[in-house]
Formats: sequence, structure tokens, C-alpha cells
Amino acid sequence: MRIVFMGTPDFAVPSLEALLKSDDQVVGVVTQPDRPKGRGQEVIPSPVKVVCQREGIPLLQPLKMKDPAFLDALRVWKPDVIAVTAFGRILPPVILTLPPRGCINVHGSLLPKYRGAGPVQWAIIRGERETGITTMFMAEGMDTGDMLLRETVEIRPDDTAGTLAPRLADVGGRLLVETMRRLKAGTLTPERQDDAQATMAPLLKKEDGQIDWTLSATDIANRVRGLSPWPGAFTFVHGERWTLWRVAIGEEFPAASPGTVTKVTKDRVEVATGGGTIHILDIQPSNSRRMTMAQYLAGHRLTEGLSLQAVPPSQS
Repeated sequence: MRIVFMGTPDFAVPSLEALLKSDDQVVGVVTQPDRPKGRGQEVIPSPVKVVCQREGIPLLQPLKMKDPAFLDALRVWKPDVIAVTAFGRILPPVILTLPPRGCINVHGSLLPKYRGAGPVQWAIIRGERETGITTMFMAEGMDTGDMLLRETVEIRPDDTAGTLAPRLADVGGRLLVETMRRLKAGTLTPERQDDAQATMAPLLKKEDGQIDWTLSATDIANRVRGLSPWPGAFTFVHGERWTLWRVAIGEEFPAASPGTVTKVTKDRVEVATGGGTIHILDIQPSNSRRMTMAQYLAGHRLTEGLSLQAVPPSQS
């Protein structure tokens, strides 16, 4: 089959590379335009574009999905099917109906749970013990199309979004190639999603990292894991923003108010929550590098009774 692939971040790379090793032909790739990143705002290509440059694959980077020039170029490629993994843009009907065999999406959850742009992160934040990959025919709704193949992936107790996503991406690449094989063989059995069982996984924003200390220790620990590496879970200490990268759930149930430091040892800070305690182990203070709590405490003094704040003092 002639396949056009659409994808942008690291999560999409295993899908593209799996297709390139398959019996089908990737005739072109669509990815998001290059954008500035980091403190220096250097304009860098997407991970998918890097693969295209390395392999010499024709590439399009439209600013608008309905741009006539882009649509004409897409038609020239004459795709039998369009494969999509983490592209980051909504496909309009004019594209969804373009390939005769349809558009197939690789989604990072066990649909209909966690429809949306952040399925990996939200599965961890919500305390799920397993998630997975679903391939599906794309429809106009948000991840509402008929499901094709699904595979479950365990969420390990120490998983972050940064460690879980690569495992899911590898499964996604393998499942996409198997979906294409069965599509050609005519052995796929599309399954309608049960909308009543659907949950949403909206795009994360920086403010989603704000820690609410009235939540339980388990909920806070899951949020820290789910928001690593981006946007990071944060709190404020003496007006300084701390990003929390590694925490543990304590066995203590102090009577202190949520957000209160209940104990300081040489390698951790214990904080009361709405249910139990959180042990802070790795942090990144404002304008500094990531460090262990032991490294921070070697040069800073913290005392019991200190209150960690969800917002800076100027906003409280």
C-alpha cells in the first residue's frame, strides 16, 4: 500500500520507523512546522522530521490543514491509507475522506478511556495500573472512531510519563504494522466504542503542575509521576518555586495542616497532605538544576512547621 504518515514528537517515531521496515511504501510524511524551543528559543525540527531528513522521505509541514496547496500536494502522493501517530492537529473531513482505505490512528490508551491529547500522562495521574495502545479508524470526533487492534501495557509503580511513553510508542509501531497487514488481508473487525465508558485526557498546561496539598499523598505522588518530564509538578517554598521530580508516599498520618513540613532528615523532607505524607526526594529549585533533597539540604536550612504553598505569596 501507499502510505502517508502524519506525526510529530518522539512518540511518533517508532510508528514511522516500523512502517519504513514493513512491506508497504511510505510515500510521504506530514509533520508540524519547526518551532522555537528552550530558553534560547532555537528553532529545531520535530523528531519525525529528523527521521525524514535521514531517510530522504518527502515531507510536508503545513501551517493550516485546509491550505489548498497542501491538499493538492497530499493528493499527488495518492495514498491508499493515511497513518497518524501523535500528529497534534485535527484532520478535517477533506483529509479523512481522501485515502480510499481511510485514516488509521495510533492512540496511547485503551479506548474509549482517555480520549484526547494527554492519554499517557492522565492514566498515571488517575492512578491506573495498566494502559495500552489502540489503533482505530479516524472519524470527525475526538478519538471516537471504530477500534481495530488493542494491546495492554502495564503501568509500573515507579513509571513516569517519560518512562511509560517510549514503551507505549514501541507497542504502537508494532501494532500499526499489524493493523496494516490485516487491513490488506481483509481480516480487521472494527469495533464501535462505547461512548458511555469514555473518559477524557485533555492537553496538559503548565498550570496543571500546581500541587494541591489537600489531595491525598497517593494522588499527589501520581501527579508528580504523570507530569514528569513536562510540565512538572511544582510548589512554593519561601516564595521560591520548586519542581518536584521524585517523591515517595510516607506511612505517617500527621495531624498537621496539608502542605506543612512535618520532618526534615538529611535526605528528605516530609510534608503533610490531605491524607498521609509525601517524602520529597528530588527537586529542581527556580533557576537551578535538578538535585537530590540531600544535595539541597547540604546548603540550605529547612525547619519543621514550614508551610509549602500552592501559589506564590504575592498571589495567595
